[in-house]
Amino acid sequence: MISLLHTPLKFKHALPTSTDVVVIGGGVIGVFTALYLNRLGVKTVLLEKGRVAGEQSSRNWGWVRCMNRDPAELPIAMEAQRLWKEVDQQVDGATGYTTQGIHYLCATEEKLHSWQYWLDIAKAHDLDSHFISQQQIAQQFPLLDHAKYVGALTTPTDGRAEPWTAVPSVAALAQQEGVLIREECAVRGLDVQGGCVRGVATEHGPVQCEQVVLAGGAWSSMLAHRHGIALPQLLVKGTVAALEPTGTEVVQGQVKDEALAVRKRKDGGYTLALPNTIHHVGIDSLMQAPKWLPLLGTAPDVSLRPPPNGFDHPSKYDYQKWTDDQTSPFEKERVLNPPPDAATVKKLLALFQSRFPTAHGLGGPNTPPTIKTAWAGMIDAMPDVVPVVDRVKEIEGVVVATGMSAHGFGIGPGFGKAVANIVVGQEVGHDMSRFRSTRFDDGSKIVPGPGL
Repeated sequence: MISLLHTPLKFKHALPTSTDVVVIGGGVIGVFTALYLNRLGVKTVLLEKGRVAGEQSSRNWGWVRCMNRDPAELPIAMEAQRLWKEVDQQVDGATGYTTQGIHYLCATEEKLHSWQYWLDIAKAHDLDSHFISQQQIAQQFPLLDHAKYVGALTTPTDGRAEPWTAVPSVAALAQQEGVLIREECAVRGLDVQGGCVRGVATEHGPVQCEQVVLAGGAWSSMLAHRHGIALPQLLVKGTVAALEPTGTEVVQGQVKDEALAVRKRKDGGYTLALPNTIHHVGIDSLMQAPKWLPLLGTAPDVSLRPPPNGFDHPSKYDYQKWTDDQTSPFEKERVLNPPPDAATVKKLLALFQSRFPTAHGLGGPNTPPTIKTAWAGMIDAMPDVVPVVDRVKEIEGVVVATGMSAHGFGIGPGFGKAVANIVVGQEVGHDMSRFRSTRFDDGSKIVPGPGL
């Protein structure tokens, strides 16, 4: 993770004076949006305040799943899997995309049967989700203490990719095809005239454009707030650890129970994560509380804590005012690099060892598995755990694609293509009403989607 932040800039195109569309944010959503806009014949400039995929797009679990998606997201997620496969071939395998299945392990019959609702959804979409028995778990995962589980929900066509390389490789493809990409170029504000966007103001000068896509992840709400665009987005922190390669294969695909998620990595090690997150309380928490408080009971896996010492939490800058000729918060904090939670890292290793008691390091049976590195990322979340992907009512010409709620990496190509079609006014091919920008203020009942 640190190596990505300290490598030479790869994307440093000269800033043009004008273009058709400016995409703000070089994460998975912004990069795929730019790629597909360019393929639609739209002149596109992608601007990233820090590094392409420097934040959550390279810090996530790496899962590319359809299982347990919100029903409105599922068709987009299914398309995203097809697009991951397609783009991986176009970058000669650099995304690391592969399909080896995802398995949700269940410790009780009650938990197993609770997934029946999902099988009904999967069947309606011709998805291959199904139950497997304890015996089948033992056959597929011989190192797993299968006695802990009575069965599992599995989706064999679900897959994974390598977050540290996937999005930068797609950005390189987009650049090769004609997208102008510039890192370390913060957008300070929008040029709005008569209620319509006419361009953006960057730290290196203005760029005129007809439309803007705001895909800034954790930072989207800050820029939106400056221009009166309402986004009830908050941030949660997830800690992830990378296990050193083991002496024997632990899993081929991905497995998760209620306490631990494990993904095989291309380097032979395994990514470990907890299905719970931390919200560092700040001024944004208080301002957005009316939208979030009614739904707190639906998110039991989020714990509240003060910001860690020495970390510039984005909420420090929320609701501050600055002008286009002033240094913006986006320049003061180029890349969000929160410290991993030490207690979580320790817990991850202990959970792994309890579930795979015979797994060992490359040194042999007497060598315990060890953590190679750990990191954390700030996840942009919405109260109902689904994103906002829509034109906004406040400013004509602005499309927002944010609040991916930990779903962004896997579903990124699908939403990127959807945003590109929204920009050019083409049919998206999916019902996007669930992701409309007005749903928190139009009197609609807010229905939370599933988590991880």
